[in-house]
Amino acid sequence: MATLEQQRAQDAWDKCAGYTKEHINIAKGLPALIMNSGLMQVLAFCHEKGGANEVVAQHLRAWLSKRFNGVNRDPGFEPLMQALMNAKPGDYQAITAEAFAWLRWMRQMAAARKGGE
Repeated sequence: MATLEQQRAQDAWDKCAGYTKEHINIAKGLPALIMNSGLMQVLAFCHEKGGANEVVAQHLRAWLSKRFNGVNRDPGFEPLMQALMNAKPGDYQAITAEAFAWLRWMRQMAAARKGGE
């Protein structure tokens, strides 16, 4: 059985396979944006921007869905936002902490994969 860190690493590795430099830059910047603005605001920003921003957000949403609901797919922007708005404070903090943990792996894996090409 893989550890949670191994699962995060594998998920990030798999999802970043097709990332471009733009995706990598977005993944690198998301933790700071979340720290400054909050998870819901950043997910809304990525959704509104579309393109590579939405792709990275879709990957993050899918991971959060897998971790907290056991469903390995993107639940979609609106359903996740509704769930976050209705989440208990402790649950919201746990989801945000998980987003940071996954993004740490995504930043490293995406940069490593792109650097290795």
